[in-house]
Amino acid sequence: MNKPYPLATTTWDQQEIDAIQSVIASGMYSMGPRVADFERQFAEYVGSRYCVMANSGSSANLLMVAALRFRKDRPLLPGDEIIVPAVSWSTTYHPLQQYGLKLKFVDVDRETLNYDLEALQGAVGAATRAIMAVNLLGNPNDFERIERIVAGRDIVVIEDNCESLGARLGGRQAGTFGAMGSYSAFFSHHISTMEGGMVVTDDEELYHLMLSLRAHGWTRNLPKHNKVTGTKSDDAFVESFKFVLPGYNLRPLEMSGAIGTQQLRKLPAMVEARRRNAARFLDLLARYPQLRTQREIGESSWFGFSMIVQPDAPFTRADVVRVFTAHGIDCRPIVAGNFAKNEVLRWFDYSIHGTLANADDLDASGLFIGNHHYPLDDEFRTLRAALDELTGR
Repeated sequence: MNKPYPLATTTWDQQEIDAIQSVIASGMYSMGPRVADFERQFAEYVGSRYCVMANSGSSANLLMVAALRFRKDRPLLPGDEIIVPAVSWSTTYHPLQQYGLKLKFVDVDRETLNYDLEALQGAVGAATRAIMAVNLLGNPNDFERIERIVAGRDIVVIEDNCESLGARLGGRQAGTFGAMGSYSAFFSHHISTMEGGMVVTDDEELYHLMLSLRAHGWTRNLPKHNKVTGTKSDDAFVESFKFVLPGYNLRPLEMSGAIGTQQLRKLPAMVEARRRNAARFLDLLARYPQLRTQREIGESSWFGFSMIVQPDAPFTRADVVRVFTAHGIDCRPIVAGNFAKNEVLRWFDYSIHGTLANADDLDASGLFIGNHHYPLDDEFRTLRAALDELTGR
């Protein structure tokens, strides 16, 4: 049964269906020219030199970390320290563990839900080699401050921007502030290509490394003159099964590339619609001081709407979930909550900087509901009725 206020809805129409049919008619389904076209258009949209499409945003994160391991100068090696926020999705962290990095968890800001910048500054030390910046729920980090923190240090910044496609800071697209930035095109995200992810970078070596790592670690997809092998042989037979890196098969399908091209054309209007919905949501939530929501940095693309129960509220998050469920409002924890509480960390080499008080608060008292690419008139009426019931208005 359809819920009055779902977490996610399709952004497809006949254009995406026609794009799929064009791939079927072509007879070529695996990665090919439609993926390459989408990569060029996506790089142009965000303002980066290069884009590598993968089969998911999780794979995009894996490609970023792998590329830093195999670059020629200053590779990230097992045991190197990387700072991470305490709140994100699992596959922000898992590639870091898989490459033997030592994670240092830092608290998030109680208002922005991104890094607590004072805590981040205090966490950066002589052993720090990298920072993973996660732009949560559509909200960019304060990269001007982060750049000041790392200035003059040998620290590489990468971005997990999987939830924040279309967000801007100072007119610049989120995902383009670090050496690389990842994006997701999963069903519930700003654009959907069935499954899919992208990495953008201005660094040609990192780009070439990801081209090889994405497809078995072979040379076939590298240009003749490249930053991995130098100059390739002109003998296509020799280069067809030549492996130079311990890679994967993270390739997207042609259907994903074809769908992505259609979705990208709609993206500016969809982000604007999400921002209009956000303005209305903020106005609505101002009537309920028992709940707080995320404070915007720059121009958020508002993946969803967070709500955190204030300490003096006469109800708990469990009450909110119960009432929302009764009204047909889909809700979820805020991403993965405080990830440092998970059992999987027994497999990690990690430390915790200071306390994770804000992440704990968000973990215990927070949830989020969906935002969409169309006006939420009916949905907000449902939300208001639920909040009135919850607060006794």
